[in-house]
Amino acid sequence: MIAIANAQLLQLALPEVIVVVAALLVLAMDLLFLRTYRTRVRFTIAAAIASLGCAGAVFQLLLAQQQANVLDGMLVANPLTRLVQIALLILTILVLLISVDSTFTEHVGEYVLLILLATTGMMFLVASQDLLVIFVSLELLSLSLYILTAFDKRSPRSSEAALKYFLFGGMSAAFLLFGFSLLYGLSNSTSLTRIASAIRNLHLNGQHLNPLLVIALVTTVIGFGFKVAAAPFHFWAPDVYQGAPAPSAAFIASASKVASFFIFFQVMAVGFAGAEGSAAWSHFVPGWVPVLAIVAALSMLLGNLVAIVQSSVRRLLAYSAIAHAGYMLLAFVSHTQQSLAALLYYVATYAFATLGAFGVVAVVEERTGGDRLANFDGLSRRAPVLSACMFIFLLSLAGIPPLAGFFGKVYLFVSVLAVTPGPLGLLWLVVLAIAMSAVSLYYYLQVLKRMYVASPSAGSDRMQVPILRQVVMVLLAGAVVLLGCAPHLLLHWILEAI
Repeated sequence: MIAIANAQLLQLALPEVIVVVAALLVLAMDLLFLRTYRTRVRFTIAAAIASLGCAGAVFQLLLAQQQANVLDGMLVANPLTRLVQIALLILTILVLLISVDSTFTEHVGEYVLLILLATTGMMFLVASQDLLVIFVSLELLSLSLYILTAFDKRSPRSSEAALKYFLFGGMSAAFLLFGFSLLYGLSNSTSLTRIASAIRNLHLNGQHLNPLLVIALVTTVIGFGFKVAAAPFHFWAPDVYQGAPAPSAAFIASASKVASFFIFFQVMAVGFAGAEGSAAWSHFVPGWVPVLAIVAALSMLLGNLVAIVQSSVRRLLAYSAIAHAGYMLLAFVSHTQQSLAALLYYVATYAFATLGAFGVVAVVEERTGGDRLANFDGLSRRAPVLSACMFIFLLSLAGIPPLAGFFGKVYLFVSVLAVTPGPLGLLWLVVLAIAMSAVSLYYYLQVLKRMYVASPSAGSDRMQVPILRQVVMVLLAGAVVLLGCAPHLLLHWILEAI
């Protein structure tokens, strides 16, 4: 019986095995054969091998049709987990392609290895409904991201950001593990479904929550709140977004957000089922829903208002990410299948736009030496293709039609309004989100104004942008436009998988 379970486990984990083998092959090739080559050549070969490994994993996921639940949720395979894993692998390939022209490190093999190990952690993370595997996968992801943040040894800011990230991350892991240990104590199981069954039996008079369950709920929200950069657990994000090498920051802002939001939703909606409560106006009921409603409101307010005063585009994108975390948490408040579909569409299109924005920022930094608003002056005349792509990315993040960000917000708000307990229901949250979206347009337009209205500084000449990076930016911008004009192309797969 154990042998059969192990064989099934290995078969289900074959995509992750392919990614790990590609990571080890990249490291071996770089250490044994490529040390004498130029950094760009090494990056090209390493990214090609790693991308082929990720593509092989995607192919394996597309071929796999079986649905399985091994060892009571230890590893889960179904269309939804496969779809999220494919999205993670695609984002990883795009990050690797953006990294090809980077010059921030000589340790190419180690860098690409960590990218692939982080991807492996994310793939296991989204394919599990067991607390132990979730925690171990999160730590594999987190440790890889800490090192990726510090990879630019020539930058003191990179080292400082990594140290802050590590300290906050260690503290959040402690909170999360404490919460998980309480859940295990309450349910005598690490399976999310068994935990939910135990929680339903803990209610007293249908309203009151067990005190230990309340502590477990709060500490779990703190732990995951850090991972998704929601206020007031966001303190690491601005420094990491600004200090990390641009490809590392892009990876943290895109792929890791997709995995973190998906598993956060699974833990709350599946593991804490029966302790939801309500955040409806004048109909508050204790539970995790009102807690996340407050966190969402704080994230939207703080992220958008603080972003207005930023002069660094990287920090602006960081506070924008905090605000978007607030929008995405609205899906948790309604916790329906429709809101899960809206969350996955939103986080995927957000990841594309953010990844593209960081790709443009990376080029501007390399050519001008900084990421301040002044460095973007006259970009439309110095790099018209890049500026057009940045135009699309920022307006999508702002939620302007007909781009993907607009449909993502509309679909998300509709899914929240569909849950209407009480006369006003969750309308207060949606009204706040719409108002903060209007505020966000101001600081996105500040960047666009610099690019299209301001004159370039004296002596500035036309930017020489690597062809591969331009192609990746155009592909990302095209995806944002296409998924905004024809959202069913992605939404069809999401709804079918759910």
